[in-house]
Amino acid sequence: MALTRLTLRHFRNHAATRLEDTARFNVLVGENGAGKTNILEAISLLAPGRGLRRAQAAEMAGHTGDGGFAVAAELEHGAIAIGTATSPQAPGRRTVRINGAEGPATRLAEWLALTWLTPAMDRLFSEGASGRRRFLDRLVLAIEPGHARTAARYETALRERNRLLTDPVEPDPAWLDALEAQLAETGSTIAASRSAMVAALGAGLEAQPDAPFARPTLTYAAELPPMADALRDALRQNRRRDRAAGRTLNGPHRDDLHVILSAKAAPAADCSTGEQKAMLIAIVLAHAALAAGDRPRLLLLDEIAAHLDPLRRAALYERLGASGAQVWMTGTELAPFDGLSAAAAIWQVRDGTVERA
Repeated sequence: MALTRLTLRHFRNHAATRLEDTARFNVLVGENGAGKTNILEAISLLAPGRGLRRAQAAEMAGHTGDGGFAVAAELEHGAIAIGTATSPQAPGRRTVRINGAEGPATRLAEWLALTWLTPAMDRLFSEGASGRRRFLDRLVLAIEPGHARTAARYETALRERNRLLTDPVEPDPAWLDALEAQLAETGSTIAASRSAMVAALGAGLEAQPDAPFARPTLTYAAELPPMADALRDALRQNRRRDRAAGRTLNGPHRDDLHVILSAKAAPAADCSTGEQKAMLIAIVLAHAALAAGDRPRLLLLDEIAAHLDPLRRAALYERLGASGAQVWMTGTELAPFDGLSAAAAIWQVRDGTVERA
């Protein structure tokens, strides 16, 4: 079992919520606005980053509380305790504690592997590349916990280089050299990890049939090869261009994930909403089959069964059951989860309260 106890305090509409005695499958059922997705969001904060809604920390505090919130979890029946919180004095600063000791959020990835799929992600293929990069990085992070630290170092160096590029004073070449060396080192590692993830997903997807979920073909679209020398040379050669643009135009922060529907050889952006949803599910299921090392694995699936027919729901549950991950799902009614009733913990959510059904 992965997450065996979850406690929320003043988190959105949950003033004091605790879930215990969890199962491999956990189904949160309730009306729209009851607080189901809020529980998934709270769990998603047990990984590095801003959670599945990408909200600011201050937005998550409940209106009836003191301005702060807390999310705490026990893994493996209390063997590991992790949590995150804000205080009324610093509502925008989220702290993290692991087994009682405060630490950086990047360390959360060392203890738990988290992946999620939400209705908002249905637009992943039709919107900008930044969302696809975040999606791909989340998949990498679930397998490689060190990816969070590498990405944080890259983002820090990128912000500093961009700041120097926009300074009216000509930047010190030696300082740019140092920043570009860090960008080259971390950027090449990020690109290599993303490329390896796409290759692993491609192999898993290739072994799957075209039905019942539309099978996609994935390509990691990078302007430069994942080698430190290539990125460092490009950054150095393009300083004048980047200074004119006011930002860095080379690096993995510009790369993309290209997705094609295999059966039609059509770009995902040109496919129907249903086909795009099916391809997303296929990718997440292929990822769930990849090993995550010794860390517990969680899949958060918001309203995943609502628009699937019985055949696809049965196939989804079968694949999820074989993944070895703990699964958390939401729905407005119980009927779509009938095939799981014997193996699932059912939680009734009403106005920010949760009761085991």
